[in-house]
Amino acid sequence: MNKLHPLVFALALTVAGCGGHDKSAAEPAHNTVKASVITLQPVDADVMSAMPGTVVALESVKVASRLMGYIKNIAVAEGQPVKAGERLFTIDPLDIEGGVAQARLGLDQAEKAMQDAKADYERFDALYKDEVVTRQQYEKMKLNYEIATARAGQAKAGLNTAQGQMKYAVVGSPINGVVTQKLANEGDIAAPGYPVLLVENQSRLQVQTTVPEAIYAGLKVGAPIRVEVDGMAEPLEGKLARLSPAADPMTHTHLVKIDVAAPGLRSGAFARVLFATGRQSVLRVPHEAVLNRAGITGVFVVDAKGVAQYRMVRTGREEAGQVEILSGLSAGERVVTGNGAAVNNGDTVQG
Repeated sequence: MNKLHPLVFALALTVAGCGGHDKSAAEPAHNTVKASVITLQPVDADVMSAMPGTVVALESVKVASRLMGYIKNIAVAEGQPVKAGERLFTIDPLDIEGGVAQARLGLDQAEKAMQDAKADYERFDALYKDEVVTRQQYEKMKLNYEIATARAGQAKAGLNTAQGQMKYAVVGSPINGVVTQKLANEGDIAAPGYPVLLVENQSRLQVQTTVPEAIYAGLKVGAPIRVEVDGMAEPLEGKLARLSPAADPMTHTHLVKIDVAAPGLRSGAFARVLFATGRQSVLRVPHEAVLNRAGITGVFVVDAKGVAQYRMVRTGREEAGQVEILSGLSAGERVVTGNGAAVNNGDTVQG
């Protein structure tokens, strides 16, 4: 009988020893965790259609100058609140001052001409009464005086107009609001019809969106409308303020305006307007049940033996602390809703 080489015999013992280890010793230990559990039941909910919209200010004024001239000074910055009448910017009054000086000179000349015409008229009036001059000569002096008087009146009106233009050199805010946009800079030429600043009343805001005929037909002014706005943690409760009866000929959609109000809400924000278009059966779980493990959104599902397994789910809208589950769960399954952070795969859950 052949004997085993000592090295081969030692290797055989080593392999045998490794194969004799208990496999269960390498598996992670499972714990028993106390956590609240619910059994999923379908509930009826509105089917919501989300339409894109924009938050806009109900009062929005593009402030322009009534004069043409260089913008001398802009006294406000974007984001700055202003009151009605508060100075926004100033137009260089040099041209206006020149116009006032010219109008004043014209008035002086017209008044002197009127005084001369008046003196001639009074002299010819006396001469006519003494029958020294003819009636034709008298009437001519009278007409000259009337024309001079009218020209003096026109010159005075021109001076008043030129002086009145001075007040337009300083442009104030037409409303209480916030400067939301600067459209020109100091040194630019301002002209009538070309806005320099945009001022909006942020206390009166609306969300504007467009809807197809199928949604428009079921809307009524005054109805509550839910609105989701970027940057706002919770949806806003708005009120339908106006419906445009005429559809856009290109898109065949109607313009809809919703009154909204919330601290921190600003015009220009993107919004999603939610319109109820029907009813359906859905599954919902409390917000606390939805977890994020290694970047995967999911919940712990408890089987008949009480063992928890993490399952990936696709979530939908969240409302009143309840999250809609679009896929990944079925009615009748049991889901961990409390103390989920302490649960791991394979743990036994006790309610």
